Amino acid sequence: MKVGGVALRPLAAAPGRDAVLVIDQRALPHRLQIERLDSAQAVHTAIRDMWVRGAPLIGASAAYGLALALREGADDAALEQAAAWLRGARPTAVNLMWALDRMLRRLRPLPAAQRAAAAWDEADAIAEDDVRCNAAIGRHGLPLLQALFARKPGPVNVLTHCNAGWLATVDWGTATSPIYQAHAAGLPLHVWVDETRPRNQGASLTAWELGQAGVPHTLIADNAGGHLMQRGQVDLVIVGCDRVTAQGDVCNKIGTYLKALAARDNGVPFYVAMPSSTLDRNLRDGLAEIPIEERSAREVTHLQGIAASGAVVEVGIAPAGTPAANPAFDVTPARLVSGLITEFGIVAATAEALAGLPQHG
Repeated sequence: MKVGGVALRPLAAAPGRDAVLVIDQRALPHRLQIERLDSAQAVHTAIRDMWVRGAPLIGASAAYGLALALREGADDAALEQAAAWLRGARPTAVNLMWALDRMLRRLRPLPAAQRAAAAWDEADAIAEDDVRCNAAIGRHGLPLLQALFARKPGPVNVLTHCNAGWLATVDWGTATSPIYQAHAAGLPLHVWVDETRPRNQGASLTAWELGQAGVPHTLIADNAGGHLMQRGQVDLVIVGCDRVTAQGDVCNKIGTYLKALAARDNGVPFYVAMPSSTLDRNLRDGLAEIPIEERSAREVTHLQGIAASGAVVEVGIAPAGTPAANPAFDVTPARLVSGLITEFGIVAATAEALAGLPQHG
């Protein structure tokens, strides 16, 4: 995608294959800040502390992190140790594990002397596969928007949650890919952007993305979505996902479940953009089996913003010492999902449909 008319990705290998360049998403939307990560330790920190975030981008970042780690040693013990360590950076998004497993399948059969170069090749392949996958998700999701426009006058109103845009992937985004492709095709649309507390990825990232692309949008408080649905002002909900079970339960940013409930109550289609790499075929019951990351209470008790002086500041919004819980994700049962938009097409959120989906990578 483009920023100020210039093509940009949130993750790219440095020309000398000695580092990766990432957008530090903690600085957005106030500053566009590119960081150079030249070690596996730096990549681990970037994933853990959410310089990079979004399931597909986490996976691609971890792949490059493993490639960087192998510069220090590429024997069997070093390979396995580095992969195991990177797995611990974030617990919920399955793409992290998927990408590292793909890297290990490629690297384990090779002599140690060949692994470092092969690791960069495979990490590049994972990144480019993600771009193709997300573009395909957009092509398959576009007819949903076109069909809605054909049935009603005026723009199609889409509600999003969190950021499942190009900042959460290597390019295009997942939930935003149909939106960007519809906008490019001249389809009138408007996006309701959930602020997405507590880290405000909707307000700081999705709104910034859509603004850069010229897509009409309106920022709303998280609690406004149901109200808008009751009044017929939402035609479609599209969200991303961090893990989907073999029977179609969807784990995504906290608050997704509430949007799905409101959509069901108001007859609004609720779709999930799902790269097949986010499907965890080893899990069935999302509520019982998916680990839910509990993040720092400070993300709930404090907010970051830009002051009148132009300085980026953090302010407290709760009484000092107030305890706060911060589960980062929730699980939406498959019964509430209208369909899963994958790179292979739209499939039902059922065990039968997902069992027939091709393996990714």
